[in-house]
Amino acid sequence: MFTRRTLLGAVAALSLAIPATGAMAQDKMLVPLISKGFQHQFWQAVKAGADKAGEELGVTVTFEGPDNESQVDKQMDMLSAALANKPAAIGFAALDSQAAIPLLRQAQEANIPVIAFDSGVDSDIPVATAATDNVAAAALAADKMAELIGDEGKVAVVAHDQTSRTGVDRSEGFVNRMKEAHPKVEIVAIEYGGGDHLKSTEITKALLAAHPDMKGIFGTNEGSAIGVVNGVRELGAQGITIVGYDSGKAQTDAIREGLMAGAITQNPVGIGYETVRAAVAAAKGETVEPVIDTGFYWYDQSNIDDPEIAAVLYD
Repeated sequence: MFTRRTLLGAVAALSLAIPATGAMAQDKMLVPLISKGFQHQFWQAVKAGADKAGEELGVTVTFEGPDNESQVDKQMDMLSAALANKPAAIGFAALDSQAAIPLLRQAQEANIPVIAFDSGVDSDIPVATAATDNVAAAALAADKMAELIGDEGKVAVVAHDQTSRTGVDRSEGFVNRMKEAHPKVEIVAIEYGGGDHLKSTEITKALLAAHPDMKGIFGTNEGSAIGVVNGVRELGAQGITIVGYDSGKAQTDAIREGLMAGAITQNPVGIGYETVRAAVAAAKGETVEPVIDTGFYWYDQSNIDDPEIAAVLYD
């Protein structure tokens, strides 16, 4: 026989088992973040920053992304589901800067502020973008590459994609800086591995076979850079200068071992933190800066253990 006490206990247990959606948790602001992926250490660091801001600001933060950075359709499904929960605001890192616009327009019409993070959107719908200045960062990578190879010779780019803002900006930033400031450095190829280290490994091996006199390769994100390192290692290629982007453990290990010359590190914890902070401010009707530059640094064997650099590595 159910007593009033057991019935109340059952109801309480049931209520704990039901996840709170935006509509059910209006007493605590909901801010979902939809990232490009979840498999790289970079995204785990972004999540850590977002969670930290959520705790400090007293809001509920969720974080999800597709299994890999080629799954645009899956990311669109996640964005649609997040919007259905009627959040206070939403953070979004676009895999395809065009594909998401119809859904983001729905958010705008529902008065849900959108904060772009890591990768911008080709639209004025996001009220702010929290990201690295990828053009400037890639230009620095080009300068470092040129310096390391004696300012002349053949190099290639292994990029993560040509649909996201980061993919475009990092490739173009690197290539354009070489053309402007280092005319004796020849870009022999720009290949796309989807940010997948296995695909990027095979691309690297093909590039080395096609251009045996190549001096350097730039990998534009964590998966790309790891793939370049693995491709060079598997072939036993000598004299190849590798410059990367991001700073997961595989890259920091490669730099310590001397396989990678150096890389650009972003501030992923800062990206996540600033995204949530801007989302909460926008949801409250406060003014937010349209561009939130979260910074970048060059690191190599000479400074990898410096406190300023160690603070933004995420291995």
